[in-house]
Amino acid sequence: MEAAPSNRWPDALSPLLRAIDPMPTLGLIEYQDAPPEVRAIYDDIMATRKTDWVNNFWKALAHDPAALKRAWETAKQVMGPGSLDPLTKEMIYLAISISNQCEYCIASHTAGARGKGMTDEQFKEMLAVVGFANANNRLVAGLRVEVDERFNAPA
Repeated sequence: MEAAPSNRWPDALSPLLRAIDPMPTLGLIEYQDAPPEVRAIYDDIMATRKTDWVNNFWKALAHDPAALKRAWETAKQVMGPGSLDPLTKEMIYLAISISNQCEYCIASHTAGARGKGMTDEQFKEMLAVVGFANANNRLVAGLRVEVDERFNAPA
């Protein structure tokens, strides 16, 4: 019998591991338990997002205040105003989260995209693109298709 490819184990075991131990690896740091440097970042998250709560991603990351600060600063820069509109950014994040099978990110960024106006039709179309791209990426990788010279031309 042939062994399953090693890249399938995390996907196959993920629901089982979550059922056995659904707790975060290091736990969550709630606002009232956070040191001052973490509270300052939580305050900025709430002020920037105009909300009264901090989601679990940030609470889990707070065990490493430097990583929390770096991730939050990056989030503000990347997801903030730019040439892409906020809904497009959320839908790109959601598409990548679906491809990476990140349950938390799918839930978070589906809510974010819905909050920015994503319709059911947009979600279904985006999901079709994700599935199409993933399938074709695997075909191209498996066939080791040579990149067309014209695609390498300077813009």
